[in-house]
Amino acid sequence: MEKRKPLNRNQIKYIIIIAMLIDHIAWKFVDGINPFLGQVMHFIGRLTGPTMAYFAGEGYHYTRDVKRYQARLGLFALISWLPFVLFEFDTIWISLGNGHRILNPMQSVIFSLFLGITAIRLWEKEDLHKALKIIGIALLCLLSCIGDWLFMDVLGVLFVHIYRDNPKAKWLSFSLVFAVPSLLLLFLAGLPQNWFQFGVLLPPLMLYFLYNGERGSKAPIHKWFFYLFYPGHLLALVLLHRLFF
Repeated sequence: MEKRKPLNRNQIKYIIIIAMLIDHIAWKFVDGINPFLGQVMHFIGRLTGPTMAYFAGEGYHYTRDVKRYQARLGLFALISWLPFVLFEFDTIWISLGNGHRILNPMQSVIFSLFLGITAIRLWEKEDLHKALKIIGIALLCLLSCIGDWLFMDVLGVLFVHIYRDNPKAKWLSFSLVFAVPSLLLLFLAGLPQNWFQFGVLLPPLMLYFLYNGERGSKAPIHKWFFYLFYPGHLLALVLLHRLFF
C-alpha cells in the first residue's frame, strides 16, 4: 500500500522547500502590498515546519550516526543564526535602553529540530528515570521559545519517534501538537489576519496520503541541499529587500 503512494522523501523535501520560499517571500515582500495574497502564501508555507519535524523524527532511525546528525543540525543552526535574525528583525541587536544592547538570541527552525533530536536521545537513555526524562524534555521545550516553531518542532520530532510502531498514536499526537497551538493562536489573534494558520492541517494529510516511506535517490545533493539553501535564501531575501525597499 505504501508503494502505491506517489512521493518519496526527497520529493516531499523539495515541495516543502518551495513552500518555505513562498512563505518567506510573503513575509518580506507581499504582506504590506496584498495582505490576502500574503495569507495564501503563508497558508502554503505551513507545510514546512511540521513536515521537517516529521522527517527529523524519521531521520533518527535512518541515520548511521545519530551524534553526527545532531551535530550537523547544531552546526547549521549556528550558521543560520545571522541570516535568520537579519530576515526576521533586520538587525542582530536587541536594545536594552540607556545605550545598552545584546545580541539577538532568536534561532531558526533548524535549532528547534536540533532540540527535537536532543529530546529523542534523552528519551532513549536507559539509565535515566522516566520522570527526569520528562523534566529534561520540558526544559528543551522551554529553551525552544527562542526557536522558530517553538516546542511544536521539539515534540513533533519526539512523537514521531516514540509512536513509530503505533500509527494511530503517531498521527494523532503529531497532528495535535501542531494544530492545537496554531489554531488557538489563530482565534486569539483574530481570524481575518491569521487564517493562514489552518495550513498546519496540511502536513499530516500530505504525509499520510502521499508519502510512500521511501528515501529516493541517495545522491549527496538531496542530503545537503536544504542545509545550504536555508541560510542562503534568507540572506538573498534580506539583500533584495534592502536593495529595493
